[in-house]
Amino acid sequence: MRGPGRPSWPSSGVLRTETLAGLVVGLALIPEAISFSVIAGVEPKVGLYAACTMAMVIAFVGGRPAMISAATGAVALVVAPVVRAHGLGYLIATVILAGVFQIVLGALGVARLMRFVPRGVMVGFVNALGILLFTAQIPNLRDVPWAVYPLVVAGLVLMVLFPRLTKAVPAPLVAITVLTVITVAAGIAVPTVGDKGTLPSSLPVPGLPDVPFTAHTLAVIAPYAFAMALVGIMESMMTAKLVDDLTDTSSDKTREAIGQGIANIVTGVFGGMGGCGMIGQTMINVKSGARTRLSTFLAGFFLLVLCIALGPVVSTIPMAALVAVMILVSVGTFDWHSVRPATLKRMPIGETTVMVVTVIVVVATGNLSIGVVVGSLTAVIIFVRRVARLTQVTSVTDPDGTRVVHTVTGQLFFASSNDLVTRFDYAGDPGKVVIDLTGTHIWDASSVAALDAIETKYARRGKTVEIVGLNGSSARLHGRLSGELAGGH
Repeated sequence: MRGPGRPSWPSSGVLRTETLAGLVVGLALIPEAISFSVIAGVEPKVGLYAACTMAMVIAFVGGRPAMISAATGAVALVVAPVVRAHGLGYLIATVILAGVFQIVLGALGVARLMRFVPRGVMVGFVNALGILLFTAQIPNLRDVPWAVYPLVVAGLVLMVLFPRLTKAVPAPLVAITVLTVITVAAGIAVPTVGDKGTLPSSLPVPGLPDVPFTAHTLAVIAPYAFAMALVGIMESMMTAKLVDDLTDTSSDKTREAIGQGIANIVTGVFGGMGGCGMIGQTMINVKSGARTRLSTFLAGFFLLVLCIALGPVVSTIPMAALVAVMILVSVGTFDWHSVRPATLKRMPIGETTVMVVTVIVVVATGNLSIGVVVGSLTAVIIFVRRVARLTQVTSVTDPDGTRVVHTVTGQLFFASSNDLVTRFDYAGDPGKVVIDLTGTHIWDASSVAALDAIETKYARRGKTVEIVGLNGSSARLHGRLSGELAGGH
């Protein structure tokens, strides 16, 4: 059975829609694939090969129909240090190993764990990615002919204004075409795509990376490969969830994670720089009406044909045009709503702190995965502190003064249970003490140990303690561990 909102296939209407959407996305992939190649420090053909192979392979093995995977800015930022320090061979080896990591992580169910990544971390990830994409353009604006600057401004103006006329043709392609025609016709000497390296003139040929297969090589590439695997899965899961919401359909996140790994291995074998799910190009595809895997495959296929057939033309594109494209991509990537004063005023300070920490760490390290890990840990710490403070003890003494009932509310775990021990008047309480845990839950051994310590403190003063109100799982945990832990009674 097909999912809701997914058309039957292959009817003539669906074929036409899928084909046109694939063609538009294939055209739109050209400037971004080249731009991401520049960010990664490799020749344009490396990014273009990656975009072709990623899209065509993921169409078969991915878990989210209509989603586009190709070379991305996130992956380019992660692998750029490998290229700078060790060269292209090590990059290809990194991509293949990242694919292996993604298959393993997918099989272990890491995709399902993405739901535990806090929203503040996600927003920080997106904002940091936008900042890094922008700063990656700065080298292309230094020590260049003066004509580069008006060309960049002209490209930005075109991309902002052209969609007001029509959205049938991607604005980045219009800007690139116009600026290329101007520079060629007027003979303006500015850096071009051809200056960055050769474009593909034939189909990619499979092969193994030109690196020594030693433990040292593995030690060099493993950290980058693991970071690429995490970033790739994260961005792919974010993209898949977005398409799920837009199309009211579900997708297999585990299959998508494993599929990303397979696609990256194939991409590396064919000499590409690797990639992951692309939020921007996927939106173009879905909003064009695409709902099946055909559009994804055709996007990669059309891109390959266009590159081989139009390679000499593409090499004349001025770098200023691509810089303009990437500046607009970075601006579009950044979540501006998240930093509006009105939003910051309404948002809990903890959420804003997590977002800011994530952004700072990513920008400082240039590593998206480190930022996500640090941001997630920050969120956990803030959450634990907040929940720990919610534990309350309310005491009521019987009129005859022979018994006191302490009612505990909130969650008992390692952070809150340590403080619980200090909340009782061991010397002043009467001889019979009742601790009512109806309004709480025992989560760990630390909580059991704390309750044992409370009982011990009362017992030393000749007072008896009765614990009541435990729910089923709390009673089982308490019964199994009480008296068996260090510091117990």
